[in-house]
Amino acid sequence: MKTQLKPLHDRVVVKRLENETKTASGIVIPDNAAEKPDQGEVLAVGEGKKNDKGERLPVDVKVGDIVVFGKYSGQTVKVEGEELLVMKEEDIFAVVKK
Repeated sequence: MKTQLKPLHDRVVVKRLENETKTASGIVIPDNAAEKPDQGEVLAVGEGKKNDKGERLPVDVKVGDIVVFGKYSGQTVKVEGEELLVMKEEDIFAVVKK
C-alpha cells in the first residue's frame, strides 16, 4: 500500500505489526484482551528537522525498516480504513535487524 501521508520534519509514519492471537501453549487470545504490539514497519519518513544553523538533520530510519517503539508512542490516524501511527523519530527505540 502506498501511504497518502507525507510526514513533516522528523516525523515517521508506522504501521503496527499484527498481534499474535495464540500463546506458545496454544491458548487463543481474544482481540479485546490482546495488547497492542510495539513494533511496526516504517511507511513514510519526513525530511528531518533543521538545526540552529538551518541545516537539515537526516532521519536515521528509512521506509521498510521494522522499528520498536513505546506502547503509547505516536498519534493514531486512519487513512483509507487503515490504522497508522505518526510519531517523532525520537519515539523510536530501535531498528530490528534481520
